[in-house]
Amino acid sequence: MKKIKWGIIGTGSIAKKFAFDLKFSQLGELYAIASRDIKKAQEFSKEFLCEKFYGSYDGLLKDEDVEVVYISLPHVYHAEWTIKSARAGKHILCEKPLTVNYAEAEAVIYEVAKHKVFLMEAFMYRCHPQIRKLIELLNAKNRVIGDVKIIEASFGFKGWFDPDGRLFNHSLAGGGILDVGCYPVSIARLIAGVANNKLFDEPKEVIGVGKIGSTNVDEYAFGLLKFENDIIAKISCSITFWQENSVKIFGTEGSITLKNPWLAGLEGKIPSVIVVQKENNTEEIKIDTHLPLYTLEADIVNRSILENKTQPDYPAMSWQDSLGNMKTLDKWRKAIGLEYDFEKPTVYISTVDKEPLKRYEDIKMEYLKIPGLEKPVSRLILGADVHIELPYATVMFDEFYRLGGNCFDTAHIYYEGKSERVLGQWIKNRNLREEIVILDKGAHTPWCDPQNLTKQLLESLERLQVDYIDIYLLHRDNLEIPVGEFIEVLNEHKKLGRIKIFGCSNWTIQRIEEANNYARKRNLEGFSVVSNNFSLAKMVSAVWEGCISSSNKEDIEWFKKTQIPLFSWSSQARGFFSGKASPDNFEDKELVRCWYSKENFERLERARILASKKNIKPINIALAYVLSQKFPTAALIGPRNLFELKDCMVAFDIKLTEEEIRYLEEG
Repeated sequence: MKKIKWGIIGTGSIAKKFAFDLKFSQLGELYAIASRDIKKAQEFSKEFLCEKFYGSYDGLLKDEDVEVVYISLPHVYHAEWTIKSARAGKHILCEKPLTVNYAEAEAVIYEVAKHKVFLMEAFMYRCHPQIRKLIELLNAKNRVIGDVKIIEASFGFKGWFDPDGRLFNHSLAGGGILDVGCYPVSIARLIAGVANNKLFDEPKEVIGVGKIGSTNVDEYAFGLLKFENDIIAKISCSITFWQENSVKIFGTEGSITLKNPWLAGLEGKIPSVIVVQKENNTEEIKIDTHLPLYTLEADIVNRSILENKTQPDYPAMSWQDSLGNMKTLDKWRKAIGLEYDFEKPTVYISTVDKEPLKRYEDIKMEYLKIPGLEKPVSRLILGADVHIELPYATVMFDEFYRLGGNCFDTAHIYYEGKSERVLGQWIKNRNLREEIVILDKGAHTPWCDPQNLTKQLLESLERLQVDYIDIYLLHRDNLEIPVGEFIEVLNEHKKLGRIKIFGCSNWTIQRIEEANNYARKRNLEGFSVVSNNFSLAKMVSAVWEGCISSSNKEDIEWFKKTQIPLFSWSSQARGFFSGKASPDNFEDKELVRCWYSKENFERLERARILASKKNIKPINIALAYVLSQKFPTAALIGPRNLFELKDCMVAFDIKLTEEEIRYLEEG
């Protein structure tokens, strides 16, 4: 059989260990090595007898004979070179942790999925049959120790102190949690998952304490994870002293101990042992493989590639498992107060692939031209309200820009200004002020008056680090304030160059007309944009106090007549069309309160029927409905991940006819 050809990026100790074990594989062979130091690459190639060596990582990726890449670099380089490997069409085994944080991990998996290549995070212990045996003992059929209650997992060693080395270097994302703490987290999530009849589980609560040393990395840390059914995991890690390095599981009828969970089998020379203790009975279960641990890991990858899989079989790390692990590691680091300098909210954060940010060549985005605003406005407007951590916001905002998006929605009230600050920092980092359309809102109840409007506008400009806001909206209405007072103050700010155009959010058509009539009579600017709720599902009860929907026939006719742009918030009815809503599902109380009605479920069913005919999802139909009106519309969207963001673009492939719109509305 022709063996799969491996390339290794990096020449450190773990790369050498992997290269040594790879020679025992019947399915793969080492073919190429890459280092930024050509001499190190050459020495490595001589020691491990590989055909090719390269003085750059790009050189190896350009080698058409390399089929799969093992990335053994320090943590901070994992995301960049995993993405570049995927773009080069290479399958990937990436050392743990997959990336430095959850934001990078999602960007990596998004890119890998796009290029349809294999990716596995290199938790080699998950590839040893010891773990499959452990799952067998714990699963619902066997439950040899009853109900799992406590999990104890530790991984610690005494590393050589070198402030410039990867372990203790803050700029290289050093420290115990990312280097070895990821192991206890991963096995705790696995065990809790099996105990709860899942593949793996996510902790509902993460508590942590730790020692941050002189180089500003965690030298040791302790964590408590609480899972469903009150399963609690005690985890610990260290890089300055040795720990027991074991896993213990305590249940209602006994305990299980893995004495050597992370390096099971010691090079395949002796069996690994699982100890099961029940009352006075102790059983030792031996698992013998005769193969080194990294050989087993490599062959999981080899078999997956031969079977045309993009993810490994369970219990090796799937993409969703890796994402869950990174999210928990983020929480553990946050709990002990460890934030790397390159993650902070006021710093420059590059693109994950370290390449200049630019649009995709085949963008589908459509744009509106609004009088008074020189820039076109993308018809999808990205809500920046929940993106208050710069690393994750950077990943999301970068991809929105690549897809053709240029308009971002925020507000003075969101997360006490964090939303505005993060958006402003991203715009500054990317030097995109003259391309980006900022849609900002102020004067929310109870501060809805001209004086507070001015105060909040000035604060928003400071937070955003800009001189002007493209589209400024009154966030709410205040019926006690004459419309003229709002129009006068908004015109004053427009004259001073602080805003380009303005409008309102959650105002009735009657008040909008009153305001615009006031402006017209005095030769002033009126509202150019309205942002009310508008969606295929009619809002039954206001999502927030003071909210107004324009999904009724009277408002729709008014927008057709005036052609004033409607920027719809909750354009997809907050997930009503995503599959979460059904007449028998009442778990999401807000969804039930705001959107559950006989009429909406009838519209949902018609959206499903139409989506099936077009081979798309009902939520794509719901978004297309907003964008297919006979008046200018844009949809505020709130995707929670990159895959949801990409899915929103499908709406531009759909042009609903008047007949289809009438069918969705009335049947």
